[in-house]
This record gives sequence, C-alpha cells and structure tokens, in this order.
Amino acid sequence: MSSSSKRDFDAVLLDLDGTLLDANSEVHPSNLEALRAAQAAGARIMVATGRSRIATRPVLDTLGLTGSAVVFNGAGVYCPHTDQMLEERTLSNRTVARLLELGEELDLLTLVMLANRKLSSVPRNENERQALAGLQLVENVPRDQLRQDCTIRISFLGEHDAGSDDLVRRVEEYVGQPMYLTHFPLSMLPSQRGSIMQVVDAHPPCKGKAEALRVLEESMGIAPERVVAIGDASNDVPMLREAGLGVAMANSMPSALAAADRVIGHHDSDAIAGLISELFLE
Repeated sequence: MSSSSKRDFDAVLLDLDGTLLDANSEVHPSNLEALRAAQAAGARIMVATGRSRIATRPVLDTLGLTGSAVVFNGAGVYCPHTDQMLEERTLSNRTVARLLELGEELDLLTLVMLANRKLSSVPRNENERQALAGLQLVENVPRDQLRQDCTIRISFLGEHDAGSDDLVRRVEEYVGQPMYLTHFPLSMLPSQRGSIMQVVDAHPPCKGKAEALRVLEESMGIAPERVVAIGDASNDVPMLREAGLGVAMANSMPSALAAADRVIGHHDSDAIAGLISELFLE
C-alpha cells in the first residue's frame, strides 16, 4: 500500500545497537532496502538511540534518512543534513558536580559527553580500556578536567558485582537531583559481549526515547498511536510502551520483551525487513 490512509501506521522509530545494527555494527542489506522503500512510500523513518551525535552520524549517512534523529536517549535531537543539534538538554551544574564527586568516590571510569566532545577519565586496566574501545573520538583526561559546561550525559562504567540495578540506586541516592537514568550490563552491546562492566548513564530530565514520539507529533503531525517503535533494551521501554505498536527483537532484554506488543527475529537477521514489508509495503 502506498497511501498512508490505507495503513495502520505512518512512522517507524528504530533503535540502533542490538536492533537495526548487527554484531558488526552494520545494517542487514534486506533491512536497509525495506526501510528505504518504506520511506519512498511515504513512511517516516526515525532513529531513536542512546548513542551520541558523533556515533549516530555514520549510521544516518548509511540509511539516507530525510529527517532528524533522537540521540542521547532523548536528551537531544540531531539533524544530519545541517550537522546541528535541534534540541539539546543539559545537566545542571550542581548535578554535574555531584555526579563527578560520586565517580571519584566510587573510583568508576567516568565518561562526560557534550554535543561535540567526549571526555573520559584515564582507563587503568584492560577491562576499562576495552569498555572505551567502541567509542569514537574519546579524549582521556585527568579527573579534574572532566567538569564541562553544557554536559548532556555522564556515564559510569565499573566492575560492580551487585549489578547495574544497585549502581543506579547509589547514583540516585547520592546525587539527589532531577535526572533521567538508564543502566545496563555492558555485555548487552554486541561489540562488548564478554565485558564484566556495568553502565549507568545520567541525562537531564526527559522522557527518554519517548521524546521521539513528541518530536514526530510536533514536527510531522503523526500521533503516537500511528507509530511503530522497535528496540531491544531497557532504554527502549519508554518508546515501546507509548507507541501504537511496540516491537522487541528476539535478543531483547527481559524489560523490553515485557513492554512490547510483538516480538520479531534476531538483530542479525532480516526480521525488520519482514516487519516493514508487512506494515508499510504490502
């Protein structure tokens, strides 16, 4: 069907790692072909990712999408055509200070992200070096240089035996400021399957990836019930719950599976192509 009036949905929200991207951080050719065909048929295709602007740009270039992308787990909206952030929420100075104090107190590898920079405390062992290996353009600096204006995200990475649930609880209790927190074992990322590190990401207050539904409605007039959201992890839950159809990959975290209306195949397969063809191209 080529007319949106004959479809149940008008837009697709796509997570990247563990969803659209395979274990090599590439897009399956069939999935790419289907997404381009759906876009040509009038569907709006939008990326909603926890990645930074810097890490998202190459994927958007591959996809050839016509619109903006939601980055930093909803804390930013990025336009690849102008290479500019259309929206950019930042952590308060007090929140940044408290987070950096905690990172030093717990002796955690600490990563500070701005729209155009990434700074990390200096990794001290192989686990920490490997945790940073997949990140682009990271500057390793002494801890006293981590505090920056206009910080969008601060991430903690540590060998925390009690898991990321316990680590995020400690962050909430210590900082005591409004934040949007996400957390996960680093091994959830296809490129980090053997990692023992836990991750907590602290963002300014927002609705997470559900911000993408707001952007679609404000900029395109597409209501949330007309959107398909596809993801695999706990940070995808906000958009899976609020979209008209929430879809989880077979390799998803339990929280994403529980939030989804439907489960499709593995991220290394052409499962997304099958879904897009069924909902937008038949």
